[in-house]
Amino acid sequence: MPVVELSYSRLRRLVGGSSKKQIADLLPFLGLDVESEDGDLVRVEYSPNRPDYSTDFGIALGMQGLLGIKTGAVRLRVRRSERFHISVKPGVSRIRPFVTGVAAKNGRIDDKTIRQLMAMQEDLHFGLGRRRERSSIGIHDLDKMTFPLTYSTTGRDHRFVPLNSEKELSISQILESTGIGEKYGHILADSPKMPVITDSKNEIISFPPIINAAVTAMTVKTKNLFVEVTGIDRGDAENMLSVVAVILQSAGFTLEQVKISGSKNSTPKLGSREMRLDPALVNQVLGLNLSSSKIISCLKKSRLDASPKGGGSILCVIPPHRFDLFGPMDLVEEAALGYGIQNLKPVLSPSQAIGQASPVSRNLRYLSQVMVGLGYLEVLNSSLTSKRVLYNMTNRGEASKTISVREPKSQEHAILRDSILPGLLENLSRNIHEPYPQKIFETGSVFLEGSSIKEGINLSGVSAHQDANFTETKSVLQSGLKIGFGLKVQTRATTHPAFEGGRCASVLADGRSIGVVGEISSRTVEGYKIRVPVAGFEISLSDSILKPA
Repeated sequence: MPVVELSYSRLRRLVGGSSKKQIADLLPFLGLDVESEDGDLVRVEYSPNRPDYSTDFGIALGMQGLLGIKTGAVRLRVRRSERFHISVKPGVSRIRPFVTGVAAKNGRIDDKTIRQLMAMQEDLHFGLGRRRERSSIGIHDLDKMTFPLTYSTTGRDHRFVPLNSEKELSISQILESTGIGEKYGHILADSPKMPVITDSKNEIISFPPIINAAVTAMTVKTKNLFVEVTGIDRGDAENMLSVVAVILQSAGFTLEQVKISGSKNSTPKLGSREMRLDPALVNQVLGLNLSSSKIISCLKKSRLDASPKGGGSILCVIPPHRFDLFGPMDLVEEAALGYGIQNLKPVLSPSQAIGQASPVSRNLRYLSQVMVGLGYLEVLNSSLTSKRVLYNMTNRGEASKTISVREPKSQEHAILRDSILPGLLENLSRNIHEPYPQKIFETGSVFLEGSSIKEGINLSGVSAHQDANFTETKSVLQSGLKIGFGLKVQTRATTHPAFEGGRCASVLADGRSIGVVGEISSRTVEGYKIRVPVAGFEISLSDSILKPA
């Protein structure tokens, strides 16, 4: 997942009228996972389908909506202009056929803004641009170029000074002897002609999708910007441009139109689109009973425009940078975000089944009640996980035989787990923004493959807080088994790759090992970016154990 570094003080200034605590509490409800905090700085992960959250400007827009400071769609205001024009020549049609762009004027940028714009550019390249193959961006100092521009091709021997260099190089040298050329040169394959954008003086300003020219580099003194996007698909290029445009507008720039003509290219419209939503669908999916006016208010908090239409439907107006919205269910999600995920109350679905729980099920339920009584929160993870979670992050050597899903749709759900503990550590890593102590447990199935696949039931728990240690966790485990099953267990020193050396023990019942308990190794804790010490245990529950005292 892409990560952006934010400053709380800067974000407070952009949002307006919010405290640091309000902003910190709101981040998860924008779909942002806090990775780490260090004083005023916070690093958050954002979903690739929301590239507008790659900068604090975009995140501030979302926060203003949820806080009710500014609601409704962010409309791009692009002034018509005759000053800026790109002429497209036929030679690019078989290499990289489309180009689009916009001018952004009268803004102010500092080092922080430049870094965020560059990070946004690379995140867009990686996601929407498919590592620059489908589309790529160039951001330039507008005052260092002369219009009109020409998008055409040139030979590999053409020379110019690339960005971050003082030496003039030929295009062949850039592709063969620079890191950026070696990384992305394959996109242009072995074509004898290379796509370039030149100004009215026939000077190269961009060699897409590889690198810009040094002559148009941005600095903190830059006040006017030119953004160009090239690609193999016009829609992708304009989607990418819309994200950059809304961020620059939010940063205080005035947008001006760039006219584009030639070889099936045209001036970008950057317009909104409409989609209808049935209020009944929102209430059915969310389990609520909201009026149309309330749903409209929720959609506006998610920075969409909405209004009532005939037949009881709602007409939603979607800004161009929200190309992640495809259908009514996406709008239901936006309504939920505007309503507030924290305000949704979970309810159990009514059961249509008539039956009786098995003795094992009853005993597991009893064990859960005991663990809850000891101060732990029960979680339920999928039995399907990944090699990263199950083995790599906990330093466990991969099992000689793993039970894998054939052609998995997600690498995060590719194998059946043989241990519950790694999943609990993953839970802790995804909740580092929540207060400590955090104490969670799970009882569930694990799978082992030998001569045949065997399914067992394990109990695992972890405790994360500043004073978490071996003694605390051992006493919890002993108390739980004593209260729940009248079972006395002992411990004997051992080693385990996920636990700290000298702070780990086997759990023995009737002289045989049923699991392990100890302090999670600092290497594992740091790998998960958990901020406090963690202690945990995992034991196997046999039929003889699953018997109440």
